[in-house]
Amino acid sequence: MWQKDVSEYCKTCDRCQKANKSTGKRLGNMIKIQQPSRPWEIVHMYWLTGLPPGVDRSYNAFLVIVDRFSKTPIFLPCHKDDTAINKALLIWNKVVSWTGLFTNIISDRDPKFTQHYGQIFNNYLGQSPSSLQPTTHKLRCTLLPVLELAYKTSTHASENQTPAIPEKGWYPKLAQDSLRKDLIELKLTAASSIGMLVKARKHAVRCMDDSFSYAKEKWEKSHATQDLKVRNLALHGKNAVEVELSEELSNKHPTFPVSLIKPYKSSDSKNFLLRNKAPQVIPPIESSSIEKITKVLKERKLRTDKLREYLVRYSDPTCEDEWLAEKDIPKATKLLRRFRNTRNNNIQK
Repeated sequence: MWQKDVSEYCKTCDRCQKANKSTGKRLGNMIKIQQPSRPWEIVHMYWLTGLPPGVDRSYNAFLVIVDRFSKTPIFLPCHKDDTAINKALLIWNKVVSWTGLFTNIISDRDPKFTQHYGQIFNNYLGQSPSSLQPTTHKLRCTLLPVLELAYKTSTHASENQTPAIPEKGWYPKLAQDSLRKDLIELKLTAASSIGMLVKARKHAVRCMDDSFSYAKEKWEKSHATQDLKVRNLALHGKNAVEVELSEELSNKHPTFPVSLIKPYKSSDSKNFLLRNKAPQVIPPIESSSIEKITKVLKERKLRTDKLREYLVRYSDPTCEDEWLAEKDIPKATKLLRRFRNTRNNNIQK
């Protein structure tokens, strides 16, 4: 019940419901990094930039490759503005012959860089389009690092073991190690290939139907027509609604998309007593300020001598002095007698 009360308390918060809801994409969940089983299987790759240029080639950055298994680093000088092609060529010439191929790369660059780097690296391994193969066959010098790796991982006739084992103590990863071990070698015939194509087509149709139904369900859920039969809402078509805004929001346009409308949940005053607002105390209506005239200050004549006005002062200091006729002054006889006596005394002095 305690968790339920907390959830209800948060959902019924007046200020939170009035705030704009988040329109950005939700953050993904954190994924645990797989632990490596041998050296140089999973590596961290990042760059140290902003260094002063040095040596003849004016290197101003370092490419740092750290093995996640043994925490062994490799530092390679490079340039800050090097592209993925330059980085792949640098690793191909300096690192592959010693470490072998990496299974996973954890980098501080975006996924597009990692994908581009993988494509370039596969091209160096010979996995290039057939139209480029005649050209790559002529570039034998570019294959020297992988040839060195192949020699180190091949069984030597005199020692009856690979040179990598006595040198490193472990076997570097090769390209064929990335293939799934549970795959079997298929010897296709015409009949079996037709059957496989039929099954593949049925599987593709089923996957497309599932994806379309999933997308349709999401669309209908996010664009569902809401029940807007409320007094202060007016629906314009199927996608817009006009609302009556409060005074503090009167400078905004009253028409909003339907997708932004959400129901307001009022708070339960019995469960959350602290949210009960104190009743507004209306101050008592004071009596007329004219009844609190304390003094007559001046006298003036209007068009005729018979019509006179008097400048009076109120007991309330917030009220300004005012000219009034004798008939509008309460207890005028007493106040005017006091005013005339004071004026006559000042004249005699």
